[in-house]
Amino acid sequence: MTIELALPFAGAWQVRNSPADRVPSHGTTRFASAQAIDFVPVGGDERTAPLTWRSLLRPEPPQRFPGFGRDIVSPVAGEVVAAHDGEVDHEAYRGLPSLGYALTQGRRAAAGWPALAGNHVTIRCAVGVVVLCHLQRGSLTVTVGEQVGTGQPVARCGNSGNSTEPHVHVQAIDRLPVEAAQAVPMTFDGRLPHNGEIVQG
Repeated sequence: MTIELALPFAGAWQVRNSPADRVPSHGTTRFASAQAIDFVPVGGDERTAPLTWRSLLRPEPPQRFPGFGRDIVSPVAGEVVAAHDGEVDHEAYRGLPSLGYALTQGRRAAAGWPALAGNHVTIRCAVGVVVLCHLQRGSLTVTVGEQVGTGQPVARCGNSGNSTEPHVHVQAIDRLPVEAAQAVPMTFDGRLPHNGEIVQG
């Protein structure tokens, strides 16, 4: 089974951690993430925030990144079955700070899926469940039990949970809870994006 989705955003985004390049896409099958894709918003130059000497030495505020706060829309029609947006948008980590952040990943994984997902929206559709993660604190515009349509705004791009810079993590699963689910392959508008590719929503 493969689930067909629309892109959950507008503008230019870079593909990272795609199953078009490796499975499991995130290097693990835990939490049904083997088929997940990360989309990183980029600016007009098709890049994230400029990399400077400061970026290499210190964490950066998420507001420095061009996609922080960009609208996220539902990639599918269905029912909102989970919604959470109380987690802080923490600093972004590139260069040397990313090494220190990587050392804390085990602690987040041990805390369970919610600690990894951060702020998220979960939508049950006709053929499975779709999850959008790392959303901006306080940005959700939908509530549990609400019916949403494809393309309907649901939140904004943030940097919550297990995230090194503002992006949206998209995964499809066969059932809830996530801890008992199997990953479901996804295509977006009929295709599977590859790592490094710039997609336009």
